[in-house]
Amino acid sequence: MNYAAHNKEMRHTLELSEPTIFMKADSALLKDGKPFFIPDFTNELHYETEIVVKINRLGKNIAERFARRYYEEVTVGIDFTARDLQNRLRAKGLPWEISKAFDNSAVVGTFVPLSEVGDVNALPFHLDINGVKVQEGNTADMLFPVDKIIAYASRFFTLKIGDLIYTGTPAGVGPVKIDDHLQGYIGARKLLDFYVR
Repeated sequence: MNYAAHNKEMRHTLELSEPTIFMKADSALLKDGKPFFIPDFTNELHYETEIVVKINRLGKNIAERFARRYYEEVTVGIDFTARDLQNRLRAKGLPWEISKAFDNSAVVGTFVPLSEVGDVNALPFHLDINGVKVQEGNTADMLFPVDKIIAYASRFFTLKIGDLIYTGTPAGVGPVKIDDHLQGYIGARKLLDFYVR
């Protein structure tokens, strides 16, 4: 819920004064271009393309002005969401982690130094499916920039070396199907490339 246009497309009416955070276990990670297999508990699996930062030092109660010291690499990732399951759980006022934190739901691309792709607060990124651009965004449009997210999260959780922070998705989320080919980019640089099975 970190891009206003995405919140509108999802019909979220909350006025957010701080970041919305949820967690995924390490079993959610899918990397190295391995295929993603659609799980049997959903009939409406959506991609959500996000910029991902990797934490490079231990931190707790990090001041926003110092947050930049805690990361130096970024990539693009997919936060897969079982939308039908999420909607059912939300309607009942129940936690919805199982709709977002299931095994292999956090696809992550190849990390590159931030110095090679530009300002973390102005990164253009997009997702192609089967060669067609389906989603694009720019971190300049985030409601809460990376440093604010890190400062906020570190109030509650000790951030550890290797932790990954997915920073939210812009408008344009949608479904995937078997044999779809997903490719994610920061600018013109392809960092994510995998198939849905």
